[in-house]
Amino acid sequence: MEEAQRYGDFVVVRRHGHVAELALDRPKAMNAVSTDMARSLTAACAALAADRDARVVVLTSTHDRAFCVGADLKERNSFSDADLLRQRPTTRAAYTAVLDLPMPAIAAVHGFALGGGFEIALSCDVIVADSTAVLGLPEVSVGVIPGGGGTQLLPRRVGSARAAELIFSARRVEAAEARELGLVDQLVAEGRDRDEALALAARIAANSPVGLRAAKRALRLGQGLDLRSGLEVEDAAWRSVAFSGDRAEGVAAFNEKRKPQWPGE
Repeated sequence: MEEAQRYGDFVVVRRHGHVAELALDRPKAMNAVSTDMARSLTAACAALAADRDARVVVLTSTHDRAFCVGADLKERNSFSDADLLRQRPTTRAAYTAVLDLPMPAIAAVHGFALGGGFEIALSCDVIVADSTAVLGLPEVSVGVIPGGGGTQLLPRRVGSARAAELIFSARRVEAAEARELGLVDQLVAEGRDRDEALALAARIAANSPVGLRAAKRALRLGQGLDLRSGLEVEDAAWRSVAFSGDRAEGVAAFNEKRKPQWPGE
């Protein structure tokens, strides 16, 4: 594991080979997303997006009882309307930066993942949660609505009616029900979310980095399209990898019965 790199005061990135672990690190506030933390998250994601050596990103938390509790309402309490309006592009950029990571992203969730915290997880491709996880989008209970993608990402996961019930009721969902409803993809034993997410990431990272990015692009861009349009998206993604060095190496390694050494191009 390589030395950690900090982005501002509240985000740290550690390397595990081709897996990058992005840790939310504001433990005194249970990783509540302040203006400064949003900037840190945006900067970290921008650096990872440009890093061709990072094949998978795992989002974790350094707090033992929370992944992220959402927006920093203590900071917001001091805001004027003008302050809130000025902050909006900064916080929106942070959630978009996670969503736009070009490589597979996995959220490792334990404890509270509420509001913007759950939206950070929803912005990932896979959510691994332990048995302590409590998830929800409680924004309407404090007079706003989800603003980090929740109204769009949640129905894509669980369907429009189920998403509406969860958002309108603002209720918290504990781990077992969350797995049943499809809010999380893997449910693991208490304290195992990070380890299991990193293990999954390592398995994914063994595959072609060019292929992984193209597959994610096809999955994301094809979502919601009619079948014919979706197949055109897939074909474009296929063409982007079919003549790549990774494709040539993958075929050669298969025929030579060895592990591929991906050039990543």
